[in-house]
Amino acid sequence: MILRQLQELIGGIYDVSIAHDVYDFLVTDRRRLPAAMRSQSTDEQLVVASAGAGELGVSLYLDPQLLERLRRADPIEALNQGNVADYWTALEGVSHFVYLAWNSGHDKQVSLLELELQAEIDKYVASWWLLKRQLPERFPAELMRLLFERTRIDPELAAGREAIYRRASLYAERFCRRIERALRERGAANEREVLTELRRFYRLTDARKRAHIESLP
Repeated sequence: MILRQLQELIGGIYDVSIAHDVYDFLVTDRRRLPAAMRSQSTDEQLVVASAGAGELGVSLYLDPQLLERLRRADPIEALNQGNVADYWTALEGVSHFVYLAWNSGHDKQVSLLELELQAEIDKYVASWWLLKRQLPERFPAELMRLLFERTRIDPELAAGREAIYRRASLYAERFCRRIERALRERGAANEREVLTELRRFYRLTDARKRAHIESLP
């Protein structure tokens, strides 16, 4: 249920819908992953392969223990220090799935940098909206620090892609700081404007996303 709720949260924020349920693509048995990926210790992996005739085969692996922890401490009900790491791991997987499926449905290719950039933004945006729903009088100022100042890239899990993940994080941090300023300065009255900007950004190409972020003051 939690993954479907995350899919709905992302879809609602960006006003996107896909014809697929994330649970239909979920894998929780690491033995079902491609042989080259089974030895990796990550709790989340998106598997993408060509299915022929221009179609993609997609699977989302999430560790079953992670899903059990989220079931016991549901972040949709109460996002807190105890479940935020697992929440972000699951959210990243759902973000990858939704973004890839939506772009595939519009015949748009997606780069790894673009996929990771959007996932980092989704972590901030979805967490902000979720926390404001749970604690409407409180501004979740800690999100930027937790996401971009205290997070470190694990070289083993990055598997030689550290530069891509680092670049995606830097772009996402710059974009999210702009979003945070807009929400902080004008609060709820500005949420509709921020949603409009987020939805426009979501639909940009990889190159236009990066150009937009580089143009920010």
